[in-house]
Amino acid sequence: MNGHDGTGRRLWIKTPLAILAKDAGGGIVVEGKRIVERVVSGGQPAGPVDETFDASRHVVIPGLVNTHHHFFQTLTRAHPLAINKPLFPWLKSLYTIWHRLTPEAFRLASRLAYAELLLSGCTTAGDHHYLFPKGLESSVDIQVEEAKALGIRAFVTRGSMSLSERDGGLPPDSLVQDDDTILSDSERVLSLFHDPSPGAMVQIGLAPCSPFNVTKRLMRESAALADRYDCRLHTHLGETLDEDAYCLEAFGQRPVDYLEEVGWMSSRAWLAHGIHFNDEEVVRLGKAGVGVCHCPTSNMTLASGCCRTCELEAAGSPVGLGVDGSASNDNSNLMEGVRHALMLNRLTYGAEKVTHLDALRWATEGSAACLGRSDIGRIEEGREADLALFTLDELRFSGGHDPLATLVLCGAYRADRVMVAGQWRVIDGHPLGLDTGKLREEHTRLAHDLFGTS
Repeated sequence: MNGHDGTGRRLWIKTPLAILAKDAGGGIVVEGKRIVERVVSGGQPAGPVDETFDASRHVVIPGLVNTHHHFFQTLTRAHPLAINKPLFPWLKSLYTIWHRLTPEAFRLASRLAYAELLLSGCTTAGDHHYLFPKGLESSVDIQVEEAKALGIRAFVTRGSMSLSERDGGLPPDSLVQDDDTILSDSERVLSLFHDPSPGAMVQIGLAPCSPFNVTKRLMRESAALADRYDCRLHTHLGETLDEDAYCLEAFGQRPVDYLEEVGWMSSRAWLAHGIHFNDEEVVRLGKAGVGVCHCPTSNMTLASGCCRTCELEAAGSPVGLGVDGSASNDNSNLMEGVRHALMLNRLTYGAEKVTHLDALRWATEGSAACLGRSDIGRIEEGREADLALFTLDELRFSGGHDPLATLVLCGAYRADRVMVAGQWRVIDGHPLGLDTGKLREEHTRLAHDLFGTS
């Protein structure tokens, strides 16, 4: 048998090479969808098991949790219009072609991004989709369908842009919707798909894109909707100095003051990036419990800076990790993001301040906290059985001594096995039920047909 059918059978994942959990050297027992027991080194499960999986070649960690992405951007990776540019020029260049996105292309982009994340050990995939040109009104529906087909846990945010160039924003008219349309569809997708209960496989959040492309009315009314439906709020904030300058010119206030004015200074909200906050703003965000998603790869690619991870966490803000869009990161590999987070934060804070365990914690427990979830992100009894298992058999790992440190420092990027809600979804490095070769061919063809420069 390859795994569980979710009906209460007991699986012992036995004697891992290493495991990111206390008192679990002998492995863990999974029953149905949840972890029910940690087994100490040399110990045996307290009760009988139906199946045993020998994990002696595997480093076992909690399934990674991605808290920021833009799936559609997998179609415009390394695009000649945008490479070697900072955020605002990068966005303006890609805005000129993103209106070409079709439902078929978006479906394949979502499938590909989910698959990439899953293969990197990610079991909960968050996406911030804010692009709704004509014909893509059902984008959230597509993402939910694709997540269910692959078996990955999804946190889909209904993003939006309502402030075009004509109204003082950044995007062109072809990429924005009016506030009423956005709010109506936000209610529709919340009613259809949002499951606030523990163990949920699909949750919906509301995510007006950023201060430079939405109205304050949309921000305020999205916060009110979030209260009604008990969902999370997400937006970009503090990513660049250009954003600071825009907010000062357009609103006469810095981005955190903007956030407070529109009613988002609460533990219901988490922000992408969080680079350019001053000390006083860090304290305010932490006191309010606002989460921050650190996107190290994207921040380095666009030369935006480094998230103030340590200060934010010390102030009380949950800190998680995200790959960000695949046109500013150019891949969707969260395990690679863990390594980048370690390196960038060591460069910022020093070699002893941030460890591989901190980077792994941000990608698991920290990200789960950003999403408001206490049922994922750690290996302990009662939590969802979301697990990533990596082998250290490649040349890059040879000579490694501490398996968990080796996983991060030597550059692991592909899981051997991934379990979501007690079911194996990746076996021997391959996602079950998905022809990745066919997916790559179809995705590549549409990327070049729709967004090619020739």
